[in-house]
Amino acid sequence: MTGQATTEHHGPRAPIDRIIRPFQVFANNKLAGAILLLVATGAALVWANSSWARSYHALLKMTVTGGVGPFVLSKPLLLWINDGLMGVFFFVVGLEIKRELLAGELSTLRQATLPIAAAVGGMVIPALLYHSLNRGGPGASGWGIPMATDIAFALGILALLGDRVPLTLKVFLTAVAIADDIGAILVIAMFYTESISLVSLAVGGVLFFVSIAANASGVRNSVVYFLLGTAVWLAFLKSGVHATVAAVLMAMTIPARTHVRKEEVVDRLSALLESLRDVGLASGHRMLTLKQQHIVHGMERLLEDASAPLQRLEHALVALVTFIVLPVFALANAGVILGGDLVESYRNPVCLGIIIGLFAGKQLGILGFSWLAVRTGLAALPEGATWRQVHGVGVLGGIGFTMSLFVASLAFPGAAGQQDVAKVGILSASLVSGLVGVLLLRSGLDVKTAPREEP
Repeated sequence: MTGQATTEHHGPRAPIDRIIRPFQVFANNKLAGAILLLVATGAALVWANSSWARSYHALLKMTVTGGVGPFVLSKPLLLWINDGLMGVFFFVVGLEIKRELLAGELSTLRQATLPIAAAVGGMVIPALLYHSLNRGGPGASGWGIPMATDIAFALGILALLGDRVPLTLKVFLTAVAIADDIGAILVIAMFYTESISLVSLAVGGVLFFVSIAANASGVRNSVVYFLLGTAVWLAFLKSGVHATVAAVLMAMTIPARTHVRKEEVVDRLSALLESLRDVGLASGHRMLTLKQQHIVHGMERLLEDASAPLQRLEHALVALVTFIVLPVFALANAGVILGGDLVESYRNPVCLGIIIGLFAGKQLGILGFSWLAVRTGLAALPEGATWRQVHGVGVLGGIGFTMSLFVASLAFPGAAGQQDVAKVGILSASLVSGLVGVLLLRSGLDVKTAPREEP
């Protein structure tokens, strides 16, 4: 995720403020999400390889039942996390994609060409390299695993280099990762779908169009979209199409327009402030009078109408995804057993295909396709960035982690051995990509290279 909440406090601090202040400082750190993912991954590895390993696997297999009346689901905890909790993650990804398509780096053809070209290269080359090693073998279905980039880890590592990294390079990496997410979602929808129930899919489709109609008619209440989204998620879950696709589709129906025109906001807010000055405010922390409260509520409604529901939801959910959803997912999915078979895992074509795909394929694809786009005149390098830095971004693209682990669970359902081998490859490639990427970028920042230097 690409944003962090900020919290400021004015006036005397209450005891609770002193308690939560360290957590607020940590949450506002650009590296917080990546640190939590590392901690969760480390905890999963330690737990799965300790004397309590049996409890780790038993917990994930524990059946959890939820629902009301006839709408009841009973699934292992691991599936609730991967199908349910990750639905929130994919919903936020969908919101980010829509924002980028409407007002971000993917909003115009000229802006979008370079990151889309880089993302396509960063998906096609890794998939081909993996396929070349696993064609016709038991791991053939895992070709989608090395196609993904973990934006939280990649941006977190980029943040280690501080302000020396050109802002345009950070924007480029974000745009590449989001374009990469679009490709990964399409791959999941088209190639990692079980047998389809047309009735359930039709129900989900109808409810999806109801949500589109709600947007078109001006409905802005988040509760309406939550209820519709839950129903669409259930319908897709029952249909055989992966439920996370429903989360992305529902994100596309969230209104992206403000309720008031920008020109009105300042005038109306100024009028409300003037009214508040006329009424007056008591000093200290005393309650507001009814008149004061009425004016303050008017300001709250105006400020709410001045932002799009899409932006409000993204801002509200990004912390949930960063600090709860992704760490829980890592804890549940990164617990691979590192025993005597570790060396054998590295000889397995699945593991080799993932490592080569993520580490070599990503950098070759991102750098190569970016060079082609610039060379043909379809795009230009990010302002202030060099080819060495673009190469470094390509290496960081090899940090697959979250999405790669997710695709691995879809590619090898029920095959715990293949999943473990895939996890070894994902963790190894992500670690090497992160280390090499940061070293390459650091050297590229220390050495001034002409922006148009050929790679």
